[in-house]
Amino acid sequence: MATSGKVIRCRAAVAWAAGKSLSVEEIEVAPPKAHEVRVKIVATGICRTDDHVLVGTFPDVEFPVIPGHEGAGIVESIGEGVTSVKPGNQQIRNSLWLHTSCAILTEPQNLLPDKTSRFTCKGKQIHHFLWNSTFAEYTVVPEYTLAKIDAAAPLDKVCLLACGFPTGYGAAINTAKVKPGSTCAVFGLGGVGLSVVMGCKAAGASRIIAIDINKDKFARAKEMGATECINPQDFKKPIQQVLTEMTGHGVDYSFEAAGTADTLIAALASCNMNTGVCVLAGEPPAGSTIPIDPFLLLSGRTCKGTLLGGWKMRDSIPRLVASYLEKKFNSDLLITHTLPFAKINEGFELLRAGKSIRSVLLF
Repeated sequence: MATSGKVIRCRAAVAWAAGKSLSVEEIEVAPPKAHEVRVKIVATGICRTDDHVLVGTFPDVEFPVIPGHEGAGIVESIGEGVTSVKPGNQQIRNSLWLHTSCAILTEPQNLLPDKTSRFTCKGKQIHHFLWNSTFAEYTVVPEYTLAKIDAAAPLDKVCLLACGFPTGYGAAINTAKVKPGSTCAVFGLGGVGLSVVMGCKAAGASRIIAIDINKDKFARAKEMGATECINPQDFKKPIQQVLTEMTGHGVDYSFEAAGTADTLIAALASCNMNTGVCVLAGEPPAGSTIPIDPFLLLSGRTCKGTLLGGWKMRDSIPRLVASYLEKKFNSDLLITHTLPFAKINEGFELLRAGKSIRSVLLF
């Protein structure tokens, strides 16, 4: 391509400091080095994780930074030694995907693996985010973080398969291994929580109780498979007690997708005391701790976490995209707004106000 080997000037949303709105700037994106790929981002979703970056509650982020991690695009150029993709291939960014899952918890991803950045703006180095930075029209990533997908896939739809949808859907299918005929409770009806609802339905759960303090999300939850929707604010007793009374013995599976200590404790306590499984799928603020009564576990409950729904992303994303094209699930239901990239801050305002599930930005 004409741009191969050259610096590209393009738009990106830069977070200059925590607590400030994103600033749409012209940046310079250097060519990819060995085993790196430069991707033209076509569409990217706004995930709650990105908001954690902006407010300063995501661990190990260095400012200034270009956030974004739920993107899909087309390979623009490749560095030396790249063999799995070539210019023109459609790709999904594998949010957080690495050769070893523990690496994402131990190795900061503010710079590329060689400890340098490919981004500059106004003469300053700009940091990467999780080796993704999909809030840029062009980004440079390690080769092994890309998943090649079917050229027929609509990038403005399947970009959600990079993070939110597989996290929730996989939490039910892979992590909890929901059994047919079981009873499930889902705490938090954002993109991840609603994807959990879809996963529970796909697994054959007979009762799916959706829980949120925002009643505006209930109709969509029922459209995706929830059998009942309840608001904790409508009750004077703890929601775990309400759920136990509704089910007689507690739910078989509960899912925390709101990212707070209170909802995790409630989700764990709402499980059947002998056999219940609670899955943590939400993202608590960095540094938070959760006090848990040990007897909640001693009685027989299980509490487990999930990272991207337990998928091996580079292998699984192409299969998920194929399933999407075969209409085995409808992740499009998560998309409530489609905005031009210039309105990125409006997308975050919709998220914070509880008016959106997923906003997709188009370049």
